[in-house]
Amino acid sequence: MDQAEYYIGVMSGTSLDGVDVALVSIDGQDIDLIETHFLSYPAHLKASVLTMCHGQETNLRTIGELDHQLGHLYAQATLQLLNKAHYSPEQITAIGNHGQTVFHQPDGASPFTIQLGDNHILAAETGIDTIGDFRRKDMALGGQGAPLVPAFHRYLYGVSTSSLVILNIGGIANVSILQPNGSVVGFDTGPGNTLMDTWCSTFLNKAFDEDAQEAKQGQVNQPWLTHLLTDEYLSRPAPKSTGREYFHQEWLDQQCARQTPLLSVHDTLRTLTEFTVQTIVDALVPYQQGAHPKLLVCGGGANNPIIIQRLNALLEGWHVAKTDSEAISGDYMESMAFAWLAHCYIHQIPSNLPSVTGASKAVPLGVLYSAN
Repeated sequence: MDQAEYYIGVMSGTSLDGVDVALVSIDGQDIDLIETHFLSYPAHLKASVLTMCHGQETNLRTIGELDHQLGHLYAQATLQLLNKAHYSPEQITAIGNHGQTVFHQPDGASPFTIQLGDNHILAAETGIDTIGDFRRKDMALGGQGAPLVPAFHRYLYGVSTSSLVILNIGGIANVSILQPNGSVVGFDTGPGNTLMDTWCSTFLNKAFDEDAQEAKQGQVNQPWLTHLLTDEYLSRPAPKSTGREYFHQEWLDQQCARQTPLLSVHDTLRTLTEFTVQTIVDALVPYQQGAHPKLLVCGGGANNPIIIQRLNALLEGWHVAKTDSEAISGDYMESMAFAWLAHCYIHQIPSNLPSVTGASKAVPLGVLYSAN
C-alpha cells in the first residue's frame, strides 16, 4: 500500500457482554489501534441470543428479528466510535463484522455456523462498505470455520525462537500457538468464562465474577474437577472448535448432578474457575518448545486474578503476561483482528490458516456488503 488505510472491527463474542469496536490504521505490516468503543447488550437482546445459543426452540420470525436488531446495534456502536474518534465514514476503507454466533456445528454430516447481525443494515446506516460472513467459506473448504484469529496473531508477532501462545479467554477459550519453525496451531481449548458466568448469573445475581471475588471464597473440589476433565471434547485432537451450544446451562446442570456431596455455591464456582485453567494448561503443555516459551493472555478472563495466578503456577518455565504488556489491547484484540480480516478481503490476501481450521486451502475470507 502507498499509505495507511483505516478499518473498523466489530466483535460480539460468546461472553455476550456487548459489542467491542476498534478503529485501526493498517500500513503493510504495521497496525495501530486508534480508538475503541464498547456498547453493552440490551438485556432483551442478550436473553434472546442466550435462548438461541442454548438450542431452545425458536422460529424464523424470531431469528429474523434478532438479525435485524443486531444489525442496528452494530451500526450504533460503529457510529459512536466514529464520533468519539472524530473520523468520518469517508475515511474508512471497510468495516469487518464478525456477527453474533448463535450456533456453531462444525462437525457431523451437515456442518454449519450461524452469525446474526444484518450486514446490509450496518453498511447502509454507516455508509461504509462492510465485510462479514467470515466463517462459512472456510467451512465450505472442509474447515472448522474457527478459530480465525490465529492468522492475525501470526501477522502481529511473526516467528520467535520459543513457543509463543496467545490465549483469548472469552466465553470460550482459544489459543494461537506460534512455533519456532513458523508453523501455527490454533483451537478452542474449552470453556473460558461461560460456565463461571452462568453460575454467577444463576446463583449470585451477578453477570460475572469481578476480580474473582466470589471464587476466592471457595475451595477446589478435586474429585469433581477430575470428573469435569473427562469431557470428551477435551480429548479431541485439533483442529476443533466449540461454543455455547455445547458448554451451556444443561451441560453444567448435568455435571453438577455428579457432585457427591453437593458442593456449596462458592466451591462450585472455584472449581469451575480451576476447570478453565486446567483445560488450558493441558492443551498447551504438548506444544512447549524452546528455552523461553511465552503465554500472552487477552479477553475478559485475563482480568481474573485466580486464572492468571494459576496459569503462572502450573505452566512452569513459561513467561505468562497479558497482551497489554506488549502494547496490544487485551480487550480489543479480537475486534482488531476482524478489522484486519476486512483488510485482507479488500486486498484479496488469504486470511485463514488450514493448519488451524483444517480447510483444504488458504483463501480470503468474507463477503462484501456494499454501502452503495
